[in-house]
Amino acid sequence: MTLCDVGNTNATFFENGKITKIRIENFKYFRGDEKIYFISVNDEVTKRLQNSPRFVNLEPYFELDTIYKGLGIDRVASCYAVKNGLIVDAGSAITMDVMMDSMHLGGTIMPGISHLLKACETISSRLKISLNSQIDLDALPQKTTDAVSYGIIKPILLLIESMANGSKIYFTGGDGEFLSRFFTDSIYDRMLVFRGIQKLIEQKKDILC
Repeated sequence: MTLCDVGNTNATFFENGKITKIRIENFKYFRGDEKIYFISVNDEVTKRLQNSPRFVNLEPYFELDTIYKGLGIDRVASCYAVKNGLIVDAGSAITMDVMMDSMHLGGTIMPGISHLLKACETISSRLKISLNSQIDLDALPQKTTDAVSYGIIKPILLLIESMANGSKIYFTGGDGEFLSRFFTDSIYDRMLVFRGIQKLIEQKKDILC
C-alpha cells in the first residue's frame, strides 16, 4: 500500500516502511496498478489526480470532531492519530492543535523558524544569522547571533508549553525533532500524518480497499 501526503512544495510518500519525498514540479502519474491513497493541500495537484482511478483522495472520508473552520487536511490527519495531547507540526509554518478525547479543541498557526529568520534579515543585514540551536535559554544573550536565536526559539517554546498545559506533546515536521528536545514529556514522530491516514484506512477498509 502506498500513501502520499501532497504539500505545496513536496509530495511525501510512505511505502513498505520507507518515506521518500519528491518536488511538486516532479510529481506525475506513476506506472502500475496499485492504488495510491493521498491527502493534499495543493489544489492544482488534487485537480490533476481527481480523474485518475488509481489515486484515492482520502479527504472526504475523514470525520474529525471539531468546530474549527478551514482546518487543513494535513492537520486533520495528524489530529486523527492522537486521542489526547498537543500536536506540533513544525515546518514552513508551525501549527499547534489540541486534542482531548479525540475531539479537536482548536489550534494556532505561526511562521516557521526559517521564515522567522528571513523576517529578521529583512529588518537589517546585521540580523542575517544562522540559528544557534545550542543556545542557553536560561541566560540572557550577550551577542546578536544569540539574541536573534533566543528571540525566535523562546517564544515558540513558551507558546507550546502554554497550549500543552501539561499534556503530552507530539512533534512532527522538519523542525519537530529539534523543538522536541526542549520537552521531557514529548514524542517526535515523523510518521504522524501517515499514522492518521493508516487509522482511517483501517476504519474505512470496507469502502476504501
